[in-house]
Formats: sequence, C-alpha cells, structure tokens
Amino acid sequence: MSSHYDPTKAISSSAAYPEVVEHPHHEDDATFKKKVRKTTILLSVITVIELAIGLILYAMGHGANHLVVLMFKGAVCILTLAKAYYIVSIFMHLGDEIRNFIMTIIVPLLLFIWFIAAFLIDGNSYKNLRNDFDPYFKQTTTPVIHEVKKEPTTPEPGKQ
Repeated sequence: MSSHYDPTKAISSSAAYPEVVEHPHHEDDATFKKKVRKTTILLSVITVIELAIGLILYAMGHGANHLVVLMFKGAVCILTLAKAYYIVSIFMHLGDEIRNFIMTIIVPLLLFIWFIAAFLIDGNSYKNLRNDFDPYFKQTTTPVIHEVKKEPTTPEPGKQ
C-alpha cells in the first residue's frame, strides 16, 4: 500500500482552509433557547404593531391624507424587512455563518428584487406610452364619463 502526502492531515483544518472557521453555532441549548424566545417575542410585537397600523389605515378610510397613508405604508414595509432579517438570521441560522456565505445568498436576492422592480416600472411605462400613442387602445380602456344633460329652461316672462 503506497502512502501519499495529504496536506490536510499534516496541518489543522483551519490552516488548510482559512475560510472555514471551526466554531459552534451556539454555546449551549439554554442560550440558544433564550435567543429564540427573545426573537419570537420581538417578532410578535412587530406583528402586533403592523396589525395596529393596518387597522388605523382601515379606520381612516378613503378620506385620509395621502402623505399620512404613505408614511404608514412605509413603516409597515420597514417593519416587514426587520421581521425578515430576524427570521433569516435566527431561525434559519444565517447569522451564524461566515460572511462569504451570507453574501452568496443576499446578493442574488437583491438582484432578484431589482429584477422585479425593473419589470414593474417597465410595464407601467409601457402602459402609459400605449395610452398616449394608441388612440384606439386609449378609447377602449379609459372609463367613459357620462355627462348629465340639462333640460332647456324656458325664459321667464319679461326676461330674454
């Protein structure tokens, strides 16, 4: 049996592969359970705040100030992103991984979000341009506003 030199056996695995760091994902079960419990409570509080904002928007109805509605919707988006961060970081254990692996997941996700936004913007632009330059399309897709015809009034006697 011939023996060959294996550099990974001669030195430690962290020296052979410096990008791999040997560390436990969590110290012990009690610490991890405490972290999960804290995150679950935080996610529940954020969800209750989101629901409260939704109920406030519903109660305000259609007569609400556009800027206030936009600010509430922006707050809900920010809270949703915070929830997504905590879910991915704690429950999917991405927060315990090395930076290169995190970037391998996050960068394509951001590109996919950009892809969706670009197609929505392009589709809206196409719709608006088609309405401007195709009169038949505009005529068939624009709602018709019916005018109320007034009855001709008879002049009062003595006034003409």
